[in-house]
Amino acid sequence: MTESVQFESEPLTIRELREAYRTGALSVEPFLRSKLAQIRSDQSNAWISVISDEQLDAYLSDINGRDCEQLPLFGVPFAIKDNIDLAGLDTTAGCNAYRYQPSESAYVVKLLIKAGAIPLGKTSLDQFATGLVGTRSPWGPVNNSFDPNYISGGSSSGSAVSVANNQVYFSLGTDTAGSGRVPAAFNNLYGLKPSKGLLSCTGVVPACRTLDCVTFFAKSAEDLNTLYRIGESYDDKDCFARYAIKSDEEGYANFSGLRVGVPIDEQLKFFGNDDYRKLYAQSVARIESLGAEVIPFDMSPFLDAANLLYQGPWVAERYAAIESFFDSNKDECLEVIQTIVGGAKDLSAVDVYKAMYKLQELKAQSDLLMESVDVVLTPTAGTIYTIDEVNSDPITLNTNLGYYTNFMNLLDYSAIAVPAGFSEAGLPFGITLFAQAFQDQDLIALAIEWQRVMNLPLGATKIESESSDSVDLLVCGAHMKDLALNYQLIELGANFKKRTTTSENYSLYCLAGGPPLRPGLVRDKNIGQEIEVEIWRIPKKQLGSLLVQIPHPLGLGSVELKSGEWVKGFICEGIGLEGAKNITETGGWRHFLTQS
Repeated sequence: MTESVQFESEPLTIRELREAYRTGALSVEPFLRSKLAQIRSDQSNAWISVISDEQLDAYLSDINGRDCEQLPLFGVPFAIKDNIDLAGLDTTAGCNAYRYQPSESAYVVKLLIKAGAIPLGKTSLDQFATGLVGTRSPWGPVNNSFDPNYISGGSSSGSAVSVANNQVYFSLGTDTAGSGRVPAAFNNLYGLKPSKGLLSCTGVVPACRTLDCVTFFAKSAEDLNTLYRIGESYDDKDCFARYAIKSDEEGYANFSGLRVGVPIDEQLKFFGNDDYRKLYAQSVARIESLGAEVIPFDMSPFLDAANLLYQGPWVAERYAAIESFFDSNKDECLEVIQTIVGGAKDLSAVDVYKAMYKLQELKAQSDLLMESVDVVLTPTAGTIYTIDEVNSDPITLNTNLGYYTNFMNLLDYSAIAVPAGFSEAGLPFGITLFAQAFQDQDLIALAIEWQRVMNLPLGATKIESESSDSVDLLVCGAHMKDLALNYQLIELGANFKKRTTTSENYSLYCLAGGPPLRPGLVRDKNIGQEIEVEIWRIPKKQLGSLLVQIPHPLGLGSVELKSGEWVKGFICEGIGLEGAKNITETGGWRHFLTQS
């Protein structure tokens, strides 16, 4: 096995990697061999098969001597969901008995390789791309890239985790009911679910041929833009292929003036996940702060359409895709797949036509509602589950995860999933923007703007983009999550990072005056203790705007954390303690408010 090569500062995006190649900071061959070694030691169950050293040699020979500037994906390693063909590796679709070796790579894979990209292997998936959980595989569940006890999302589970863990720089997935969006949300990635037919499905094992889309996962929206421009190509061998319809209207460059539909309150579901509910509310507030007009949006026909996917005859398409194999090898499929696919046998042609009529009716209603907005903003998923929770109730919990995704391909919309923060437990949360078909590049442009504003770390690396210019900011009072002034941080583009405590050298006071009540954090080695605080990431350019909103005697200074790290944060001048009440024993402002 080739030994891993460590680099002082590894690039995290396609643009950064190409720049490292161009400047000579990295050499293609040793870097890719290092990536292969990293993949071969993977512990997340993300991979089913990996190319050999000899196969890598062949790919390298194809780009050897080529001009890096002429190949937009020169030397960029990527992963392929194992229901998409790659010549030289078997395709399993997540079922070992279904295994076959394709004679050639899928159409979209060929385009990427022609652009200089290097496929390193095939990634795990929910069997036959049936599921949103990432646990339905005989190779074992794929672990979430942030917490291995949690699901990775599916069905494109390994594709998402391999990118989040920076084993590859992008990956191919598929999306029929949310498989290119839910794993993006659960692994802090950007996931493009393009309009149906724009990315070829030639060489893809179908789930529902009339609905399937090939998708991209990446750590940056800018990377998705690069990949979409390469992958969007009409394939005359794909009978479901469509030409992209170019609008005469100017596309969206940012959120200013954009009409954004937001589901009405009674249609929002978070399945008991209060963290996700709050993070979604923050996302809506941020969209508004960027100049968008938020419009209450009735999702009734969309949600009715979603119910047709698994509770209607479209499961028959999943059966049709693997009919001969399933009939003779049913026991080789996982029990949950047998239940879902096998249930289609009792459906009649009459059931199908009735459902088609119903879907067309819902499509007309949905399109009419879409005329009142430019895009719609939803959670990508209303909650996340542990692997054990999903294994205990696989069908119900999978259905919950598809609440905001199952209707998208049935109703023929374009969609993009984008990261939108982290829960108290440190798990990613994501939102989805969707629009009419063929607005893919508009959505990518909005995602690029969103990423610039959010300044979140890339994937599971905990590292921000090189272009990020944010700093840690400690808050100890009304600017904390869900408290009265938190909206000021949201409007300035700040993002919650973690909840922690100061060192034991601080006292906390409730300052005189008010309302509103105000805390004062003071360094005091003699009578101090640890005080609960929060750390937020805020763009440096916004610190001045925040500072003018802070009244005397409060200000910004350096605060020592329990870890020994010093960060900038809210402190109080000594003069402000006159008439103040010492509330140090409460342990923090939130606790003080609860006890008051």
